[in-house]
Amino acid sequence: MAKVVVNSVDKVYENGFKAVSSVSFVAEDKEFVILVGPSGCGKSTTLRMIAGLEEITDGDIFIADKLVNNIPPKDRDIAMVFQNYALYPHMTVYENMSFALKLRKTPKAEIDPIVQEAAKLLEIEDLLDRKPKQLSGGQRQRVALGRAIVRKPKVFLFDEPLSNLDAKLRVQMRAEITRLHRKLATTMIYVTHDQVEAMTMADKIVIMKDGFIHQIDTPLNVYNNPVNLFVAGFIGSPAINQFNGRIDEVNGSLSFITASFQVPIPPEFRTAIQSHIGKNVIMGLRPEDVYDAQYDSMAEIPVNITALCDVVEPMGNEYVVYLSTGDTTMIARLDPKKLPQVEQDLLISLDMKKVHFFDPETQDCLTHKKK
Repeated sequence: MAKVVVNSVDKVYENGFKAVSSVSFVAEDKEFVILVGPSGCGKSTTLRMIAGLEEITDGDIFIADKLVNNIPPKDRDIAMVFQNYALYPHMTVYENMSFALKLRKTPKAEIDPIVQEAAKLLEIEDLLDRKPKQLSGGQRQRVALGRAIVRKPKVFLFDEPLSNLDAKLRVQMRAEITRLHRKLATTMIYVTHDQVEAMTMADKIVIMKDGFIHQIDTPLNVYNNPVNLFVAGFIGSPAINQFNGRIDEVNGSLSFITASFQVPIPPEFRTAIQSHIGKNVIMGLRPEDVYDAQYDSMAEIPVNITALCDVVEPMGNEYVVYLSTGDTTMIARLDPKKLPQVEQDLLISLDMKKVHFFDPETQDCLTHKKK
């Protein structure tokens, strides 16, 4: 069993800067957990504390039910894959992959089949005699993965391993790492600032900002049920639309009112937003829940408004359209049935079933469904 428990961990540097505050999460055995957040949020520091490369100021870390706070990195039975690959330039691929086994004094007869097996898994058998400078970025990343795999650790740690690759190769390597996780059936903890990586690869994501954890859940639950405005805005591309307005009661029904438009609020939201009737709120709605009302709308509770088309970005499978109504702007992801014209008025359908309401002061989601 390779369960990792991070319990109320803090990291304070000598200058007094607190990089990580009361971070707690569990990576279950064979689970793929991704720490995600903007630069400087403390995710890499947290990973380095799990690895033993940073000292813990307070709290506890357990790997396979063993407290590892004071155990050196080499004795934690983990393998780490870095952003910059960290390959030895004077060694061949084979020598890089076998180096850790040699340090362990593994018999030479046992090393070769282990390296060959990892190379076959990563499809780099024909690269074993090359040196790192003769490899592409993607090939170097595979070698770094291979070097970790041959150690057969209890836990794999990844520190932004794909950030140096181009966009096409990142997509390919995402799939490769996901496939590896399935084949190796090992606990993996992965750090990235890329929310697409988090959404597509993880069993569970841990969203961090300013050293704190904001939400822990499956990718889809985080996407559909964000705990606050930061999480809602960070997860999803293009980002969630945010409308500033107020909730008022009109003829016994609730409405969301901005300077530019007014829309009815479905009755099922009343209990959650009752305390904010007559107050300012922020309404969030994802771009894929904004439709062109001329065509078949997938909206469960459609409400139509008129908006001016400002910018159109044809993406092939969809149009990303920037719209405005008065001082309010929004983004829609529309089906490519008809190219909207810039400076044309469009009848837009908002799916009010999918809206989220946020307190503008606390930024907490009023409609978040607690588990």
